[in-house]
Amino acid sequence: MTLTSFGPANRIKRSAETHPLTWRLRDDGEAVWLDEYQAKNGYAAARKAFADMAQDDIVQTVKDSGLKGRGGAGFPTGVKWGLMPKDESINIRYLLCNADEMEPNTWKDRMLMEQLPHLLIEGMLISARALKTYRGYIFLRGEYTTAAKHLNRAVEEAKAAGLLGKNILGSGFDFELFVHTGAGRYICGEETALINSLEGRRANPRSKPPFPAAVGVWGKPTCVNNVETLCNVPAIIADGVDWYKSLAREGSEDMGTKLMGFSGKVKNPGLWELPFGVTGRELFEDYAGGMRDGYTLKCWQPGGAGTGFLLPEHLDAQMYAGGIAKVGTRMGTGLAMAVDDSVNMVSLLRNMEEFFSRESCGFCTPCRDGLPWSVKLLRAIENGEGQAGDIETLLGLVGFLGPGKTFCAHAPGAVEPLGSAIKYFRPEFEAGIAPTSAVVPPLAKPIVVGA
Repeated sequence: MTLTSFGPANRIKRSAETHPLTWRLRDDGEAVWLDEYQAKNGYAAARKAFADMAQDDIVQTVKDSGLKGRGGAGFPTGVKWGLMPKDESINIRYLLCNADEMEPNTWKDRMLMEQLPHLLIEGMLISARALKTYRGYIFLRGEYTTAAKHLNRAVEEAKAAGLLGKNILGSGFDFELFVHTGAGRYICGEETALINSLEGRRANPRSKPPFPAAVGVWGKPTCVNNVETLCNVPAIIADGVDWYKSLAREGSEDMGTKLMGFSGKVKNPGLWELPFGVTGRELFEDYAGGMRDGYTLKCWQPGGAGTGFLLPEHLDAQMYAGGIAKVGTRMGTGLAMAVDDSVNMVSLLRNMEEFFSRESCGFCTPCRDGLPWSVKLLRAIENGEGQAGDIETLLGLVGFLGPGKTFCAHAPGAVEPLGSAIKYFRPEFEAGIAPTSAVVPPLAKPIVVGA
């Protein structure tokens, strides 16, 4: 996937000052290998971090920058780094890159790994220096075969140049990096399920606490960061906190830039690096070019299949976590999907919930049983065989599987689009209720402990 632009966006030139993630990209979409990457100031930030900065200073700089996780959760990266133990006697620590990008409608990490593999490696090298980790793994989605090929080549190039391995840049610091391809499970996007899978175990989430910073891979302190998150680190170290914060639009509480995109029946589906705080309307109209001729925007998701649906009037919301929260859902991965007026929402939700149901690890009852139940009800409604009370039961499931009701965040993300679809398009669900159906008692309201 190459970056594209449309209309007014075409006049914006990528530069190191405004596009820290993407300014090195080639126009032909080919990968940037070591010689070209270094000619474009690659590894300069790593050299600065090794020569001029104490390890704790690197952590503090990232914390001060306001960088947050770009995988969807949005946890402050510097705070996460600060959870790693300070005890110097703990000499076995791990840095894991979460590259298991299986969120539907999301492909941002794929672009970075395929076209700028050394940017990720440099980000991990600086992070490893800060966290005192001696070994790192890129846990890669198994279907990303081109990314695997490019990352492995880039790792070998970095080794040959003395940028990975023993005594890096004459500092006495050692860091080995490995590319590990997963077996294809959505749940591996959850960091502790990823850790279990890396260890050769079933990809079930772990109970927290203890958190991975204390007990992670093979029982050792471990930090897990997303691809895009780590790719932000070199620019922060090279150009400083104040510059990084200045990239975001006024009003945004998130700092820096974000890879954002639009898919669906838009004129110009693609991926762009934009400042936090741009509006959904700018993303949709100026970059994605609006809907194709003959189609009308019905609704949209702001950041992957696990985020709630929004209406066209919500396009004026700013694209950052708090801005999207104001209109009732989450920023997620920041790659939006347009739903056109030809799509039946019941069929769309049935398809989504089938995916989420299949990808459940099955560890906890609400997720294991609740998601297949939603699929069964949606399939009946889709076929015009729904029974009176089915919609209320679906809404009950949305409550039972919501935040804090399940072992991990898989089920809450799965039912968020379902709840929003019923909220905005209930008549489409009601149309699938058979007129002669018997009244079925709806699912009881969730019990709130302590209420």
